[in-house]
Amino acid sequence: MTVTSVRPQAQQRTATSTATRRATTRDTSVDAIRAACLIIVVALHATMVGVSRGPHGVIIENALENQPWFAPVSWIVQVMPLFFIAGGFSAFAQWQRMAARGASAGDYVRARLSRLLVPAIAMIATVGVGLALLIAAGLPHELVATAGFRIGQPLWFLAVYLGCSALVPLMIRAHELARWQTTALLAAAVVTVDIVRLATGVQAVGFLNLALVWLLVQQLGFWLADGRVAAMSVRARLRVAAMAAAMIVVLSATGLYSPDMYVNLNPPTLSIVLLGVMQLMLFSIVAPRIRAWMHNNTLSTVVNAIGSRAMTIYLWHMSVLVALAGVLLVSGLPLPDPLSFDWWASRPTWLAVVAFAVIAVVRVTTRFETRRPAGGTSTGSRMPTVLITTLATLLGVAAVGILLVLGFTPATAALALGMMLLAIRLSRPISTAEYSRTVALAH
Repeated sequence: MTVTSVRPQAQQRTATSTATRRATTRDTSVDAIRAACLIIVVALHATMVGVSRGPHGVIIENALENQPWFAPVSWIVQVMPLFFIAGGFSAFAQWQRMAARGASAGDYVRARLSRLLVPAIAMIATVGVGLALLIAAGLPHELVATAGFRIGQPLWFLAVYLGCSALVPLMIRAHELARWQTTALLAAAVVTVDIVRLATGVQAVGFLNLALVWLLVQQLGFWLADGRVAAMSVRARLRVAAMAAAMIVVLSATGLYSPDMYVNLNPPTLSIVLLGVMQLMLFSIVAPRIRAWMHNNTLSTVVNAIGSRAMTIYLWHMSVLVALAGVLLVSGLPLPDPLSFDWWASRPTWLAVVAFAVIAVVRVTTRFETRRPAGGTSTGSRMPTVLITTLATLLGVAAVGILLVLGFTPATAALALGMMLLAIRLSRPISTAEYSRTVALAH
């Protein structure tokens, strides 16, 4: 049975109407927090880059991996749950706007596929050619494989985000009909997967939570979007945040879960969900202050610039980092040992160089994020739109999965590109005019 408020029915209807109106408008605090999360991700990945020369050759490693002191820091810099919450909020608002203008769920999914896959195609094609050139130049196979692995690591986000985005209309409908039951069912599924993984020792089982955990965290964004979180008192939100933090501490103390939130990311666990709950509550408390800050024109301009290029920044930043690491290796400059005093002292300069390089690359490649493929005119009979859209989504997710499972190589890049191009082609069984209308609705 759905839990309802004790307020009078008329007042409840008014509150719901207000929440719906709020959900269909942009929230500058959400825009700001998404931009901040992206900056943190890029800065953290840049800090993790450890390049040195060992007795057996070049070493490219994650300098922060397996560092005991990093576990408490990870509670602050692990922002992926908050990023998915913000994504859920924006998806809720976008779907409400499109539905109000007569768009279908298929329209929404097609627009999302185009927005996510087109910039990914540009990046994968470029990296695939780059890796082929490195092989042709005679670089050691192990070094090229390491470069491909590092570049491909962050692509898990694209695969998961594609799947979650495709299910947005369905999950919003479930939220509107039974928000408590939907959230509880997803939470129970996450816990069940964790229990099976821990009981059997089969780590592969845990990767079912790549879908369940992030769908649940996206669902938290719906709670933010419909005004339910804001309706809670500040004291209640602080209490929930404290309870979530306490549960993470208890789970970590048992030894069943790692206190490091990056370990809990692969595969994702209940700890990531609890971190998301904590971040949701704390963000909702400071959101009014962030909205006030966003009246600053300079800050607003920066946030909007990052937001309109978010996928491009995310997709390309690791390629930039690997390329810069290569430049360091051939430059002849002294390479301090990772985590040494000299290494830490060089991090501000390194981060500044990374920022400059990412901005330069994004200025060139951002056209792929804003560009839309020309809609093809459909002729004759065709498969049902729902089936086509589902197949296109599965192709997009599987293409990224190939890069993650088999490794990022010229061959796998070519295969993934073919699948993504087919996904985009399948997701456009509509006329040019209709496709343009769909894109306009999405914005």
